[in-house]
Amino acid sequence: FNSCVKDSCLHSTSYSWFEPVYKTIAEVRANIKSNPARNIKTPGKLFIIGKYIFLNEMNKGVHIIDNSNPAAPVNVGFIDITGNIDIAVKGNTLYADLYSDLVTLDISNPLNVVKTKIIDNVFPHRYYGFYADSSKIIYDWIRHDTTITSDCSQNNRYGQWGGGIYPMGDNLASNSSFIGGSPAGIAGSMARFALMNNYLYTVGDAKLQVFNIAEANNPQVTNTIDLNFGIETIYPFKDKLFIGSNTGIFIFNTTDPNKPVQVSQFTHARVCDPVIADSNYAFITLRNGTKCGGFLNELEIVDISNLNAPVLLTKFDLTNPHGLSKDGNLLFICDGKEGLKILDASDLNKLQLIKQFKDIETYDVIAWNGLAIVVATDGLYQFNYKDVKNIKQLSKISITQ
Repeated sequence: FNSCVKDSCLHSTSYSWFEPVYKTIAEVRANIKSNPARNIKTPGKLFIIGKYIFLNEMNKGVHIIDNSNPAAPVNVGFIDITGNIDIAVKGNTLYADLYSDLVTLDISNPLNVVKTKIIDNVFPHRYYGFYADSSKIIYDWIRHDTTITSDCSQNNRYGQWGGGIYPMGDNLASNSSFIGGSPAGIAGSMARFALMNNYLYTVGDAKLQVFNIAEANNPQVTNTIDLNFGIETIYPFKDKLFIGSNTGIFIFNTTDPNKPVQVSQFTHARVCDPVIADSNYAFITLRNGTKCGGFLNELEIVDISNLNAPVLLTKFDLTNPHGLSKDGNLLFICDGKEGLKILDASDLNKLQLIKQFKDIETYDVIAWNGLAIVVATDGLYQFNYKDVKNIKQLSKISITQ
């Protein structure tokens, strides 16, 4: 028998949505300058040179950290660069992306940087103009948290829907006469910018670009080379470029630095992979759970003693590896939520875990001269490994939400 429905119910659905904040391109470029230090919220890629650490704040700019005392680093300034993801530093010059543009800055005085040049639309894979008219770009996002209460007895008795609206494009959550004692700096393994002598090499999703930086503050685009899709990282070693993609690594020779030539390719299963290398071996971390697809979580070591025919030497199981670095016989791996793993790599066929810092979720690492600098989800860590039997944490700059 039919009957009247006299009961009622209410259902609440919570979701978040993000409202874009626009500024004109002229306003954004005018604001590229040094500002007081800011709290680190969404750290990305890093670059070290001399006593300074340059740490990307995803899509916001660059933190300047005075690391004169690694046990007590000081966040001393911030460079506003909207849409910034990648950085590289040579001598007194910092190169950074502003969405699709390349920005060049004189950082002779890191606390008073000077913009020297902007090259338009050299990174088309980072184009952001589709959100607004051609004179505006997204400067920020405002998060709105909303709860909607509805009557589930009316027209929707059998279920409720929920969801959210999120920003598209690049992930906002996932980054003397010159400032250092040496004009050469060190980038992390997740970098898309690589410096080699008088050249800056950058990779997009499917291209390798070459910039002549003989005149440091006036870079010139001199070549563009088409690559396969899915390009992720670039790592320079001697006169070679190791380019990581989600299907393998490409090895380029830079005998003619303006015209890199592909020497060989090593193919692996479809997964994301940063790569580093030394004279005889390339080290690749493969991970799942990303847009690259795949199911592997491991380290692959590739014999590159014959660059024309790279061969897989061995594999090492990991949990969800990201960035990595090598100093002598020590191999440092950011294994996601498993923390920082330090391996004895004196015998590559029998890697031995000698230390693990478990309570941090790690992203990238630079290890050099007894100091490991690690980007993690909750801050910037530094570890002293000069005494391999007593590797210890020196400091941490915490993230503030």
